[in-house]
Amino acid sequence: MKHTRPFQIKYKIMVICIIVIIFPVFVMTINSYYSSERLLSQNYTTLLSDLTKQTNIRIDEFLKEIEKITLLASNGLSDSLSATHEGSFPIQDFLRVGDENNEIAAYNILMNYIMMKDRVFSIYLYNMNGGQDLFVSPHQPIDPTFNVRNELWFKKFMHDDDRTITLTTRLDKQLENKVLAVSHARKIHDVSNGKLLGVIVVSIDIKFIEIVNRNLQEGLRSRFMIIDEDEKIVYNVNEQLIGTLFRDNVRPSEAYNVVVTSPLSQQKWTTYVYMPLEELTADGKILGRNLVTLAIVMSLFAAVISVFLSHVITRPIKKLLNNIRLVEKGQFEHVQDIRSRDEIGHLSTRFNRMSHELKRMVERMQQEEVEKAAAEMRALHDQINPHFLYNTLGSVKWIASMQHADKIVDMTDALISMLRYATRSDGSLVRIREELNHIMHYVTIQNVRYYGSIQMRYEIEESLLDYVMPKMILQPIVENAFFHGLAEVEEDGVITIRIQPQGSEICIEVGDNGTGMDADTIRSLMEDRNEPGSGGRGIGLYNVQRRIQLHFGSPYGVEVHSEVGKGTTFKILLPAITCLPENK
Repeated sequence: MKHTRPFQIKYKIMVICIIVIIFPVFVMTINSYYSSERLLSQNYTTLLSDLTKQTNIRIDEFLKEIEKITLLASNGLSDSLSATHEGSFPIQDFLRVGDENNEIAAYNILMNYIMMKDRVFSIYLYNMNGGQDLFVSPHQPIDPTFNVRNELWFKKFMHDDDRTITLTTRLDKQLENKVLAVSHARKIHDVSNGKLLGVIVVSIDIKFIEIVNRNLQEGLRSRFMIIDEDEKIVYNVNEQLIGTLFRDNVRPSEAYNVVVTSPLSQQKWTTYVYMPLEELTADGKILGRNLVTLAIVMSLFAAVISVFLSHVITRPIKKLLNNIRLVEKGQFEHVQDIRSRDEIGHLSTRFNRMSHELKRMVERMQQEEVEKAAAEMRALHDQINPHFLYNTLGSVKWIASMQHADKIVDMTDALISMLRYATRSDGSLVRIREELNHIMHYVTIQNVRYYGSIQMRYEIEESLLDYVMPKMILQPIVENAFFHGLAEVEEDGVITIRIQPQGSEICIEVGDNGTGMDADTIRSLMEDRNEPGSGGRGIGLYNVQRRIQLHFGSPYGVEVHSEVGKGTTFKILLPAITCLPENK
């Protein structure tokens, strides 16, 4: 057993001094540090909240511009932005009659509106009246091969009764560069008869949010994002994250970040902006270094005090430790008295009394060891008896062999093997094949007694022979079959030993076709604690059950199934174990 070095009292005094002096300083310093950190976090939260609200206002303005363009295009838009009846619907005129004049008029009006608003919009006018489409994009080339009518969102929009739809961030396939954009679509109906003339789509590059975010610090721009109602990312500096689920990617932990959220009024979107707390606590590192410096100074001061106190307090204790070492070595006569009127003196007096008592106890134990050695010597002499018995039986076997008494030779050989197996001291668990060999020797002896009238049948799977079972548990059961099950059967007596797997366990069945037993006999058989050969009816069956459960637990053991006149079957359930425990 490994002994740990004792924690000396002088070190305990040092620790106590450090705790008494340093603890209040640490409490005040740490409280001040975390108070400053909370105040800084609150200020940054307020600042980020204000910046987020201002940014949301700008984003809402952009989204309103998109809706305004589609609304004016649907309800009437002229050169002078007037609502006069004559010439006040150039977009609808183009959708009705797509001649060159109407196309130029519609194109100029949309382009003028875009340039007047100083926004980078793209406007697509899809003619649902059989005419041509019109695309207005001042900075991006148009992809003429793209047909929006094949898009799923467009088909669904045409099928629904909704007049408008807003598409969150997606690839604008109408442009050759396929930029990420936010789009707003509106159906245009004829003001005179309500017929659907076309669909106008206003698309704005998602990078417009970067223009809005110019008032944010560069570090915060990468931590600014917009989430839709389905928690999908609408905008992020990293375009690869757009369209993915917010919770699966970059959702900031509020335990380590200052997180501010703010909803937009135009859409069911929410803006997120966060800042790691470690960036807010840069000044706290200076405070932490000061705290460490203070702790070191106070620890040195406490160490000096503890050295002085330990010299005064521990001197009698060291003398007491020396006495203890002498007692450990058995030198009781060299133990010295410690003259001190404090608790250490009283402890020394008690220890001296204990050492005298311990001396008497050691002398008594030495006497017991002498007696134990004598007992072991007697046990060694007793071991001569089995060897003498083996030699004697070997002589009997040799004499019987010389006289050609084959039955006696077989019985003697079987008996020697049984004795060797029973007296082995290599553990209480054996292989199944070893236990079966023992049973075969036992049956050899009994067949001589019963003139071979009882047959043995073995139904065993070879793969189970190397599994482990308790030693000497089959013989009491087979012996019960011989003496109680088949004793009155003159011929055709059969004992069957069947070993087979049962799930993760092993089932051993020992059955006979003898007289059988009733329920009361079975109960008394299982409860009889007599050992084999003691005259009891149980033939060691109780001990078999007890040994199995001591080894493997209560789920395992022996079951008896019997019917009067039809025989008896003993069922032994064991765990499937393939390795023998190491002998100790």
